[in-house]
Amino acid sequence: MSVQDVSTIPTLAESPVTDTKAAIVKGEPVRKNYAGFVAGVFSGIAKLSVGHPFDTIKVRLQTSTKTQFHGPLDCLLQTLRKEGPSGLYKGATPPLVGWMLMDSLMLGSLTLYRRLLNENIYQPYRLSQIASIWKGREAERDRLPVLGHGFAGVAAGWTVSFIAAPIEHVKARLQVQYAKSKSARLYTGPLDCTAKVYRGFGLPGLWHGLSATLLFRTFFFFWWGSYDLFTRTLQSHTSLSTPAVNFWAGGLSAQIFWLTAYPSDVVKQRIMVDELGQGRKYARWRDAAKAVYREGGAKGYWRGFVPCFLRAFPANAVALVAFEGVMRGFDGKSMS
Repeated sequence: MSVQDVSTIPTLAESPVTDTKAAIVKGEPVRKNYAGFVAGVFSGIAKLSVGHPFDTIKVRLQTSTKTQFHGPLDCLLQTLRKEGPSGLYKGATPPLVGWMLMDSLMLGSLTLYRRLLNENIYQPYRLSQIASIWKGREAERDRLPVLGHGFAGVAAGWTVSFIAAPIEHVKARLQVQYAKSKSARLYTGPLDCTAKVYRGFGLPGLWHGLSATLLFRTFFFFWWGSYDLFTRTLQSHTSLSTPAVNFWAGGLSAQIFWLTAYPSDVVKQRIMVDELGQGRKYARWRDAAKAVYREGGAKGYWRGFVPCFLRAFPANAVALVAFEGVMRGFDGKSMS
């Protein structure tokens, strides 16, 4: 599929003019406003199925001492030996529901912000320029630029943070319970964890770590900006099918995101598993950041990076194939 072919199906990374009247005149399919939110549910299911075991290892390494685990493989083997395969899926229920909600809100709002930026900022500016500048490049003129995708990503990241924070908070507390027997754990499950945190600390307790979550998701700029960049490159220089482009662009852009965002995620996880109330260690974000450096130096900010990086490609590649496929379905076209 060529970048210049304006008759092709517009996907998340392809942003032609989305004004309804203009689309009808061009004969382009008009995507329903809720399509991105529905498609995001399927993305969340796919992401959890592939990625949760990697995430459990990541969180355990991020929140443990260097003496407890010697690395990702040691953490994996200890978990399997002491807790069995189900140990890798501890805390999976919150993200199963959570990823469906979060990806629905994130990808739905991303699609919305992308459209708003294109219609209200980029298109008016480009149409005001001298017509000769865009002569022969009308498809590119109508398309949201890479920076626009990045800014839409930041806005979507901040939007989803308000439901992501309590979900990730509960998930993190469940993932760092190491006892195999449920009776020996502080929390028997996600509902019990949520109830105990709420009873003890109210709604602010559930949203503990919100500011760290907002900071972490600011790095969505690099994820969605690079996703568009990879998509353009693969469409222009390869003969890959549309799902294959979605797969490779999704996986590679997720790795770009984690390369830029990972240190902030380490600090976020420290804050989320911190004691609540009077036993709290980290009153501010920088207190947690200093603690990570004090315990492990600069390398401390990258503890647990390997399982995270290994997870990023397959989980997000599959998730974006699912998302884009459903989005094409809303246009009345085949998902293949």
